[in-house]
Amino acid sequence: MKTLDLDAVQTFALTASLANFTRVAEATGTTQSAVSLKLKRLETFLGKRLLERTPRSVRLTNDGAAFLDHARALLAANERALMAEATPVHRLRLGISDHASGPELPVLLGRLNSADPSLALDITVGFSSALLDTFDKGKLDGVIVRQEASRRGGEALAEDEFAWFASPALAWRRSDALRIANLAAPCGVRATAIRALDAAKIPWTEAFVGGGVGAVTAAVSAGIAVAALARRIAPTGSIDAGAAFKLPRLPRSKVMLYSRVSDPRSRAALRTLAAAFRGMAGS
Repeated sequence: MKTLDLDAVQTFALTASLANFTRVAEATGTTQSAVSLKLKRLETFLGKRLLERTPRSVRLTNDGAAFLDHARALLAANERALMAEATPVHRLRLGISDHASGPELPVLLGRLNSADPSLALDITVGFSSALLDTFDKGKLDGVIVRQEASRRGGEALAEDEFAWFASPALAWRRSDALRIANLAAPCGVRATAIRALDAAKIPWTEAFVGGGVGAVTAAVSAGIAVAALARRIAPTGSIDAGAAFKLPRLPRSKVMLYSRVSDPRSRAALRTLAAAFRGMAGS
């Protein structure tokens, strides 16, 4: 009886999620050539071409899209069989900075869930400094945060270019205070933006304070205020207000992963998370 190679099926499902051999290799702790070989063997075994490969990306063929549902069902059934002896739930406690993930958080979590559907997640979204404090107290297994100047170690996931963004409908005269939108203190991005405006002697007023980056980007889209944001999470349709209004340049910022996990399953989950983040950030 023909039987599928579960490792190859897992690699295929992960490739469908991450759409990039480099990211899959990072997530599985192997090489691009090893990933490619597993997938070619799976295609040969099935007698179908599952993936279209280009120099920059990978996408599913029609046969690949049809096989994906079966692949995920097979992996889920395998997981249920392994858990039949009432093994304890494996839980991963993660902290994620809102300014690091922004509106991409659902995609990030979706890709992690695709890689390990039965993994239980405890997610805390907050400010980088607060998340690092919680991590240092041992209450989080890992954090994705903006780099703190005095913090060493960790794994760099991306380096973001920050700029000022606004709705095209927003008007500003330099004689008026600049209306800005921020997260509440102690947000590090807020502090950086205010320092830059003060150093440039530009008067400002905090016209909007949001409880999350989603609220801040909504304020930008609504034409309420200008906001300092990473370019990759700026709302669609917004303009670079820094250029339009001649605002001060903002420094680049690194996104870091800090973790203390030692078990293989948690390490695999964090590798997948790191690979997915790099893929979204274009790193």
